[in-house]
Amino acid sequence: MHYIPVNEKEREEMLKLIGASIEEIFSTIPENLRFKGKLPLPQGISEIEVRRIFKELSAKNKELVIFAGLGAYDHYIPSVIDSIISRPEFYTAYTPYQPEVSQGTLRAIYEYQSMICELTKMDVSNASIYDGATALAEAVWMAFSITGKNKVFLSKGVNPLYIEVIKTYSQFLELKFLDLDENGRTMIEENMIDDRTSCLVIQNPNFLGIIEDVFRIEEIVHKKNALFVVSFDPISLGILVPPGDYNADIATAEGQSLGLPLNFGGPYLGIFTSKKDYIRFMPGRIIGKTQDVEGKTGFVMTLQTREQHIRREKATSNICTNQQLCALTAAIYLALMGKEGIREVANQSLQKAHYLAETLEKSGIKMVFKSSFFREFVVNVPELDKKYKECLKEDILPGVKLSRFNKEWKDYLLIAVTEKRTKEEMDKLASILSTS
Repeated sequence: MHYIPVNEKEREEMLKLIGASIEEIFSTIPENLRFKGKLPLPQGISEIEVRRIFKELSAKNKELVIFAGLGAYDHYIPSVIDSIISRPEFYTAYTPYQPEVSQGTLRAIYEYQSMICELTKMDVSNASIYDGATALAEAVWMAFSITGKNKVFLSKGVNPLYIEVIKTYSQFLELKFLDLDENGRTMIEENMIDDRTSCLVIQNPNFLGIIEDVFRIEEIVHKKNALFVVSFDPISLGILVPPGDYNADIATAEGQSLGLPLNFGGPYLGIFTSKKDYIRFMPGRIIGKTQDVEGKTGFVMTLQTREQHIRREKATSNICTNQQLCALTAAIYLALMGKEGIREVANQSLQKAHYLAETLEKSGIKMVFKSSFFREFVVNVPELDKKYKECLKEDILPGVKLSRFNKEWKDYLLIAVTEKRTKEEMDKLASILSTS
């Protein structure tokens, strides 16, 4: 959006040209809804003063050692990524509606889609959507569109923030929540699913960091002819089985860990993949490879949800955009890291998370769940609020308090560990949280 200042003379000329007054333009707004008087805004200030204010504000930021996760992780970002995505042809590019002048952008999206398919072992990927939460919510709606059935089974192991978005999307669907067992895994039996079920949704690893029994769940779901929807962790696929290999129908993810900074919460990247059979039900856009009349390779927008312009409420989705720059960032990250790099990041995150968990247990801090976990785990920290404040004084963000999601989890702390965390940082956290 652009702001173009107009002076009084120019405003009068514009009104004269269209043959209307300001009062006529705003006549559709009821009188009782119109603002009277002047807005309580300060006087304008100079550029130097604005810079000074923002410099003072930025100085209040602290560089924290981050052990918080829940969908956004403090991974290492190669410096070259920022250099590449800052190039004007990438940084300012918009939707490639005209393929003849957008080949670079289309090629970049095509490469992103190809890499995501290779990473997940799924058939097709779209050009991305907003974030992990909207991706999973769109997957639930897509399952309904495919099956015509309105019952959805949703594991309580799914990120609670994603669940809130799914609830907003699914007000006309029947959501059934699956409890977790004492080890933090989704409880599901074959007789729970009936012929009105469109899909079952899990997250793997789940939001508690625990690795789900995906093969068993897949068998139960498909035996009842429902769809299997999975929210996965891209980095975990360096060492865990990808969703395509355990027959997921739709697989989505938050792509922030693929080279995107934490950025105070966004913008992030919604990864969306599915089986080829369901490609015409997918939200967003899909870029395809083709040949022009001269036989040269070209790229085009093969499928797009802009069909909503003519189909309206019958459109497959109302998300008609993609996170182009964020998707490009992920593609560059994947290209730079390669298979071995992703495996190394996953391995280091796994090993360091287990080192910290063992160190905490030696310090008297108990693990809540005993199941296998990837890079996140839950511990019970006596007097958590007090310990949390002590960590912040030492510039450490120790994790996420789970009491915000479940009052019974009063002293439960969800800790995430990435390849960036050092032994000294982990030992210091263990020392502060220690009960001894």
